[in-house]
Amino acid sequence: MRASLPISLLAATVLTGCASVAIDENFAEVERFAREQTGSEVRWLRSDPEREAMRAEVDRLLAQPLAIDDAVRIALGYSPAFQSLLAEAAVASADATGSARIGNPVFTFERLFRSGAEGRELDIGRSLGISLFDLLFLPARLEQAEFRQQQTRLQSSIALLSTVTEVRQAWVDAVAARQVARYREEVATAAGTAAELARRMQATGNFSRLQRAREQALAAEETANLIRARQNATAARETLIQRLGLTPSQAQALRLPDQLPALPEAPMDEATAGAALLENRLDVRIARTDLDRTAKSLGLTRVTSVVNGLHVAGVRNSETGESTQRGFELELPLPLFDLGDAARAGGEARYLAAFNRTLELASNASSQVRVAYEGYRSAYDLARHYR
Repeated sequence: MRASLPISLLAATVLTGCASVAIDENFAEVERFAREQTGSEVRWLRSDPEREAMRAEVDRLLAQPLAIDDAVRIALGYSPAFQSLLAEAAVASADATGSARIGNPVFTFERLFRSGAEGRELDIGRSLGISLFDLLFLPARLEQAEFRQQQTRLQSSIALLSTVTEVRQAWVDAVAARQVARYREEVATAAGTAAELARRMQATGNFSRLQRAREQALAAEETANLIRARQNATAARETLIQRLGLTPSQAQALRLPDQLPALPEAPMDEATAGAALLENRLDVRIARTDLDRTAKSLGLTRVTSVVNGLHVAGVRNSETGESTQRGFELELPLPLFDLGDAARAGGEARYLAAFNRTLELASNASSQVRVAYEGYRSAYDLARHYR
């Protein structure tokens, strides 16, 4: 037992892997996904020099009007909110790695005295034990941990797409609000000029009081519209600043283009757009992964609900005047009071919930894609109409 126990421990340690390796692999997968889906690089700033270098790069990008791709680049490499998401993904990855590891071996030491007619005797007992149950189910635990790593990667990809979408929307809103504010300024200036002209023409008898009142009312309305447009432009700009995580000095340096990019000559067709949207439904992939994990864990629950522990220990006892005793001991819980029926019923219910949740997401995906495309096409047609 003493010879085989260290070998088993070494094998288990190698199989469960290193948490930092899993974290780096998951981050590499997020980097690859970002390049394929957005064309941008993800930066995980883990030291002060890295943060300083990225801050200098952001300052360089802000030296010119900020393009939408540069805004995405800043968000994925500088925003504290996205950096927090990356750190939380690392925590989830480390937890998944730790869930596959077996419990540490337990060392027990006993030192007992016995007083008798022949004098004082000393008994020393030593044992080193490990959960044989954990070793037997190590492959299943490793499989469950890999499912959790897959979920972590998919959830990180969803967070990345959400961040990119929010930043792009904030950039479009900020540029559009700025355009609207400039337009409202021109209209308000023209309306003010018309109101002044109406006042002068009334003074010379060429305008009635009603005509002058109409021009003054229009000028007042356009002035109010200008105030609201400026407030909307400020709010949209600040939303973009928050999405990018800019400092006050960087926010002051932020400049935006004068107008939005030109519309594409033709919109995407429904088949192409629908295929792209369905392919990127990461929530469906997460649900399927969760279903597979739940199915695998159901079999493990059926076993562990009856027998949930088996410990083996190598024992070495020595006694004054006696030869050393060597052997082993087994510890096995007896299912007398908890027969495991509640755990089995709960596991089966969790599987049914995951199964139906996956069906719901899959059945709703196509409908949601059609709604999304209709919204995209309507927005495109309206933009073309007003252009």
